[in-house]
Amino acid sequence: MKRFLPVLVFLLLLSSISLADEGMWMLDGLKKMDWKTLKEKGIELNAKDIYNPKGSDISDAVVQLGGGTGTFVSPKGLILTNHHVAYGAIQRQSSAEQDFINNGFLAKTTRDEIPAKGYQARLCVEMKDVTKKILKGVSQDMSYGERYEILEKNKRELREAAETEDFIQASVQEMLSGTQYYLFKYFVIKDIRLVYAPPRSVGEYGGDIDNWMWPRHTGDFSFMRAYVDRNGKPAEFSEDNIPYKPEKYLKISINGIKENDFTMVIGYPGNTMRYRTSYSINLWEHSSYPRTIDFCKTNITALEELAGEDRDLQIKYASRIKGLNNVLKNNQGMVEGLKKSRLLERKRNQEKKFKAFLKKKSKLQKKYGNVLPEIEKIYADLNTYHEKQNFLGYVMGSSQLLGNANYIYRWSIERKKKQADREPGFSDKNVSRVKKNIIQQKDLIDIPADKKLLAIWIEKAGDLPEGQKIEAVEKIIQGKTGKERKMLAQAFVEEVFSKTIFTDFDASLDLFKNSKEEIDRMNDPLIKFAAELQKESEQIQDKYDIFVGAVYKLRPPLIRGMYEWKKSSLYPDANGTIRFTYGFVKGYSPRDAVKYGWVTTLKGVVDKNTGEEPFDNPDELTRLYQEKDFGKYADKNLNDVPVNFLHDTDITGGNSGSSVLNGKGEIIGLVFDGNYESMTSDFQFDPALTRTISVDSRYIIFITEKLGKADNVLKELEIVQ
Repeated sequence: MKRFLPVLVFLLLLSSISLADEGMWMLDGLKKMDWKTLKEKGIELNAKDIYNPKGSDISDAVVQLGGGTGTFVSPKGLILTNHHVAYGAIQRQSSAEQDFINNGFLAKTTRDEIPAKGYQARLCVEMKDVTKKILKGVSQDMSYGERYEILEKNKRELREAAETEDFIQASVQEMLSGTQYYLFKYFVIKDIRLVYAPPRSVGEYGGDIDNWMWPRHTGDFSFMRAYVDRNGKPAEFSEDNIPYKPEKYLKISINGIKENDFTMVIGYPGNTMRYRTSYSINLWEHSSYPRTIDFCKTNITALEELAGEDRDLQIKYASRIKGLNNVLKNNQGMVEGLKKSRLLERKRNQEKKFKAFLKKKSKLQKKYGNVLPEIEKIYADLNTYHEKQNFLGYVMGSSQLLGNANYIYRWSIERKKKQADREPGFSDKNVSRVKKNIIQQKDLIDIPADKKLLAIWIEKAGDLPEGQKIEAVEKIIQGKTGKERKMLAQAFVEEVFSKTIFTDFDASLDLFKNSKEEIDRMNDPLIKFAAELQKESEQIQDKYDIFVGAVYKLRPPLIRGMYEWKKSSLYPDANGTIRFTYGFVKGYSPRDAVKYGWVTTLKGVVDKNTGEEPFDNPDELTRLYQEKDFGKYADKNLNDVPVNFLHDTDITGGNSGSSVLNGKGEIIGLVFDGNYESMTSDFQFDPALTRTISVDSRYIIFITEKLGKADNVLKELEIVQ
């Protein structure tokens, strides 16, 4: 299946990787680690057991799934992941009469497994260094905008050339801020089904109150299954499909762990920003995060008001509200953490020292001395339109129907071009994917929510500062404020939705074949609004492309200059590609006189029980605790079933659902969160405070057996005891 092409040189920056617990490491760099020391710390494997370009290895069992990570745990395509990763699938199959969110779900046979609409499992089958191909045609004397266009064109051509089958997806990702580029190819399994999910009172125990917090008592896990056609190729859902047979699946250990035990995680971490400048951090702390906080609060309030006491609507909005709440708490923690850590101040001091170092080295000053001043300039320019850029995204993203209208309008322009000349997202394959998404929306979209959110964000966009106003919005609100503005926004949305064709999904799908002239002749009000917003968005995007082109040019020499100064090995930021990290089971002390232990137990679950959400522990689970019916899952030192544990692996969003492995490569837990104090670890890793929160494998199997009665699932698993 997999063909990883070896990289000849990973640049001087990574030529010798010193052993450090910090870092989300590329798999092809593992062989450069100090394996003698790693084995002294507890690993019993070799680099090739984790990643082997020429054979089967642990990474073959790891997939990107539903915005997180999953692991094959049986030869029949069974996947272990988080409850919150599978939540969208659970929600979409639920109703007030069949409430899988609150009651959980179990398929006793494969025939009973239900489709996880919108889910795909992506298995990385190839990765290779393509730096030379991406930089082809790039010269130092070209403008930032020209640089951006060439880089994007080279990326697009490589992606399209790599996608040789309908079930192969490719992406090109930069490493170390553009000092290197990698091509990743993915085998995409399109038929994913739900097998077992515990009730919300287990899988989401503690809810948003406990989210990001420790101590934690959440059974955040679910089982799903991957299906392919009878020839072993990925296909859309069909009753004729059969379970996928992975090249590798992992065993689950219930032998237990103890403090200071070695742990490792292989997953798909989203994004970190460890090498960002003070200018970037300032933008995040004082603009991007506060705006996102307001966005989440606004949308959560609107959706909760719409749902009211209607259980069907509560279920319909549940996944969106859950996701918004997660982002909200994360961004609030980011702002608090950045202020508390004074990272911006420390980064500015670091940059002053870096400049002072360069001044003492004339050759280095000539090479790198102008980099930070240039970065300061491009961020100053970004600040002149950043607010408008955000709000264009909020308005366009508030309504799924408006998004559909915008895409079809843009497609009517792009469809005339050769594929190589089209804007990103408009290849024939991407268009096909968008059509499928629109078909799926028929069962998922809620028109009242679409209308309400769009009206809200039109109204709020009126508060943009002078010089960053959105003209299409200003035409609607006519400079009004307060109730008058609100009424104008609502009236506009009501009129547009009453006349647009996009409330008819079948009719809107037919528009993909229309030319730009035919689209214009329709005079559809939603398309007209989308076109006006798109015109302004393109003006902003032209400026932003220049900014990105500048970043492409300036960050690599900054990284090289920092290396000349620090002389320490560097690892690439997380960017959604498969990575390896390791650490040890341990607690932490968040502040003076407070010390947190490394493990929580079933006793803690029962103690937290109030009988009301989010601490409504199932009666049966309470009975199991009271009768000490722990089976073989109790820890002999705790005399209880362990629930969650802490370890200091380096993770971020996207690692959710990653299996935690012991030194033998056996599953001992499942990553599902980080502690509140670690939120700013996207910018900096603090070994004293950064912790991963994982659900213990013993609790996973305990719940699956004792509460879920999922004997059929247990029979598939290879459990080590």
